[in-house]
Amino acid sequence: MAIPVSTTQQQLGRLFDEVAAADKAIARCFAVRAEAVDRARRFSAAQAASIPLSLQSRWSREEIAQRELSSELAATLRIPERTAETLLAESQALAEDLPGTRAALAEGRISYRHAQAIVQQSWSIPEEGLAAFEQALLPAAEQLTVAKLKHKARLLRERLHPETITARHTESIAKRTSSVEAGADGMATLFLTTGAELVQAIFHRATDLAASLQGPGEERTLTQIRTDVLSDLLIHGVTPTGVGTGVKATVQVTVPVLTLLGHSEEPGYLEGYGPIDPETARDLASRAPSFTRLLTHPETGVILSVGRDRYKTPKAMRRFLRLRDETCRFPGCNRPARGAELDHSHDWGLLGETAHDNLAHLCKPNHALKTQTRWTVTQKPGGILTWTSPTGRDFITEPATILPTGPPSSASDVPDDPPF
Repeated sequence: MAIPVSTTQQQLGRLFDEVAAADKAIARCFAVRAEAVDRARRFSAAQAASIPLSLQSRWSREEIAQRELSSELAATLRIPERTAETLLAESQALAEDLPGTRAALAEGRISYRHAQAIVQQSWSIPEEGLAAFEQALLPAAEQLTVAKLKHKARLLRERLHPETITARHTESIAKRTSSVEAGADGMATLFLTTGAELVQAIFHRATDLAASLQGPGEERTLTQIRTDVLSDLLIHGVTPTGVGTGVKATVQVTVPVLTLLGHSEEPGYLEGYGPIDPETARDLASRAPSFTRLLTHPETGVILSVGRDRYKTPKAMRRFLRLRDETCRFPGCNRPARGAELDHSHDWGLLGETAHDNLAHLCKPNHALKTQTRWTVTQKPGGILTWTSPTGRDFITEPATILPTGPPSSASDVPDDPPF
């Protein structure tokens, strides 16, 4: 017996229909984008043979074309270049290998995330098995969540994959990685991707240690204790070979003068992250040997004092530029400046000066990109960089920190004590 639906419920149902219609429209737009991205890829490949090579070129025309394509796509969409490379590969797969998935996306029957689940699992399927793989998954893609579709796709992939899981695991473990993602309210997330058995062992050991610390008077939850245990082990612990003994994690924090004195609640600034609460900034300042102390004017943000305890042989200009840039200065790149190289915006070989207003940090891949491709850059006052792509389009990157016009001329120009 059918239960009657009230007028109010019918109105809500129509609103859900509008949501579904909008979602289908979004899917169709993703299909249009995928087609446009793949057209750009094909056009770039067709023009690669006409790229001029200099005597200093170390890359082939094909490699130059690929890097120019992925880097400009990344700058255009304001995404990391690796994400752009993945988008190029996904778009190519939809255009050439998975016509059913492309059609379902273009008709709005599946979302782009569902299409990604199919595409990414298909990359290791032999060509002769692709059609059966796609045909088996598409009906489920219209009904399942992305997570359930991924699970189904992995199971199907295991049956169709020509290599054993052992061989594939050996290849995958070589790609193990870790990264950090900034969050809100002074928080961040540490990601670790490695063998499943290692991740499980890490988690279970931390859980067992946390459980052993529970007892009367312990107010923390098991989750909170486990998180604290992992933090303590990573910061203060050692490896089985002793690596890490005596090594302490260091951070670089900018502390407003009045915050340091307790007269203001203005946030501090943690390098590579952003604003942190003033209490944490003051706590870090009380343990100065573990970080570079930076004192700023509360109104202008200009650096008043730069501590000299961070390096054995301080280099004023190098420190100034690291504080100014914080990351690689190519559009969209977030690799830390501390692991990057200082590049002359106006090339040294073309009479460019080694000066703060002609230097900027570039990670090794993007330093090579500037050298080997047709990307060019000019630097304006204040450390503002204007990058011009091979197609003549401009992209601007600004420094992370507002600093004075230039670094002190020598270490003696920087006082040991703040000027107050």
